[in-house]
Amino acid sequence: MRLDWDTLVYFFPKLLAKLPLTISIVLVATVFGLLLGLALALARLERVPVLRQASGVLVSFLRGTPIIVQMFLVYFGLPLVLQTVGVDIRDWDKIWFVYLTYSLNAAAFFSEILRSSIGAVPKAQWDAAAGCGLTRAQTYRRIVLPQSVAIALPATGMTITGLLQDTSLAFMLGIVDVIGQVKAMGSITGHLLEGYIVAAFFFVVLSLLLERLFHRAEKKVTLRQRTS
Repeated sequence: MRLDWDTLVYFFPKLLAKLPLTISIVLVATVFGLLLGLALALARLERVPVLRQASGVLVSFLRGTPIIVQMFLVYFGLPLVLQTVGVDIRDWDKIWFVYLTYSLNAAAFFSEILRSSIGAVPKAQWDAAAGCGLTRAQTYRRIVLPQSVAIALPATGMTITGLLQDTSLAFMLGIVDVIGQVKAMGSITGHLLEGYIVAAFFFVVLSLLLERLFHRAEKKVTLRQRTS
């Protein structure tokens, strides 16, 4: 087995064309994961009856099981559950099940990040807000959440980078993303090594870009807080 440079060059544009799909999984999971994660975190912080316990169970399950198990449960199990109430989603494109799985998985991790970062805001800030007549919702929006952003950024960046790497499992549902394309082209050409080298290059570059992006964002948020 030896490295074929011509095949390596041949793989590059083919895998590059699938990169937007991989990125879309990360973007969708990040956006919806943050929204759901914030809701889960607030349910636990505000000790909302029933929702607090339910969110705790959901977060523990999602953080404690492999994402590939979650993906198969969503893909095979969710249609069966919804069929019992007359909803048929068996014709959905597989990518929607991937989006849902990764969004739920990201939400579990984001909820813990947000919960700890909100909890790190000094109690004096809450007391000051109450003294100014701010409601609970106004305190969150104007004081607590802006301060917790700077605290949450480093862990959020690491979670999104891990999410990017986890997209390599989406091909298990037949999604032809970067790794799916490697598998497909490898079965045709008989060259898997070259495909994995190109895929590794893409993942490393994207991970470095994410790291640089969040590092700059963290510096800007910290500087803004110091000057405000």
